[in-house]
Amino acid sequence: MICGAYPRPAYSLFGDVRLSRTCGVFHNLAQINAAIRTTGFAIWCRNAMIRPRKQDVPMFVPNGRYQNFEVYNQLIGDAELLNAGDFGDSISAAHWRRNADVMTRYTDPDHHTISLYVNGGTGIKRQIGPDPLTGGGPGRCCLMPAHLTSDWVVNGEVELFHLYIPHSAWERAVVEAFDIEPNAVEVPEKTFFLDPLIEQTIRHAMLPLDWSAPADRMAMSSAGQMLMGHMLRSYSSKRDLEFRMRGGLSPQIRRRVFDFIEANLDQPLSLEQISAEAGLSPYHFARMFRQSVGEAPHKYVLRRRIEAAKRMLRDPALSVADIALATGFSSQAHLTTRFSSFTGLTPAKFRSVAR
Repeated sequence: MICGAYPRPAYSLFGDVRLSRTCGVFHNLAQINAAIRTTGFAIWCRNAMIRPRKQDVPMFVPNGRYQNFEVYNQLIGDAELLNAGDFGDSISAAHWRRNADVMTRYTDPDHHTISLYVNGGTGIKRQIGPDPLTGGGPGRCCLMPAHLTSDWVVNGEVELFHLYIPHSAWERAVVEAFDIEPNAVEVPEKTFFLDPLIEQTIRHAMLPLDWSAPADRMAMSSAGQMLMGHMLRSYSSKRDLEFRMRGGLSPQIRRRVFDFIEANLDQPLSLEQISAEAGLSPYHFARMFRQSVGEAPHKYVLRRRIEAAKRMLRDPALSVADIALATGFSSQAHLTTRFSSFTGLTPAKFRSVAR
């Protein structure tokens, strides 16, 4: 009997036992004792065999944003994480080995997942209704869209590669590829299909790399972007041409951007920060912002800073220096220069006239 605690708020199905907290995989007695000493988490007990880890294979220690992904978190309890990393534009990847007889549920993930069965996998089934879908094996791929809950029956050994794509990165890719609202594009679920481009890219351009080396991380990022583009072009479908953005920002994105700017007028806002709030690349955001608002983002931000300074100048208790800092200008002189060029008045003159 093995008892332990695992600090992860998710559930999995292990064999025929449903747990309120997911168990960890323990490789020696010290790990078990350390886990039992953990406080604040549910305790589980289960008959199992401890498989000693090979001493010449160092254990990968996870430390990255990939730990936030639902699909990652449902595997970490009973699969061995061989490698993982984050590779620009919020894309992450993980390399797994799993040898277990379990059931796994991915509950409403907020990200898309591209999966490749590197080795094994013939015993895996996708549980859909009364008739499970079979067909797993080396070279088989799966597309698991965001917000689709799926159940899997796992029997035997499998080696997996996962590419995790946050929905924000996907939306940005949709806008850049099609210039339409991201909601107009659907990603279908596809299970146990063959795609030579996905397989060869992962096997030969991603798995052999050193994911911690800066040069290889850039190569991983490029390969991940290419796979996301391939997924978009080959498997997505457009639902409604009325979603076309016609060069401008949607009302929802525009409102979100305006609110972000207003809440951060005291900060040195950059185009990258604002475009990230919209989920767009800086280039596409600047073009679409101008189409929607009628002026460039930096001019809009400056105008909002000046308007905020005008309001504050009506309060005699506030010094011009304090107002400068509160509206994102580096100094009183900086505010005076910008304010004068915008209004034709110095802040002091405006204050005397506005009273």
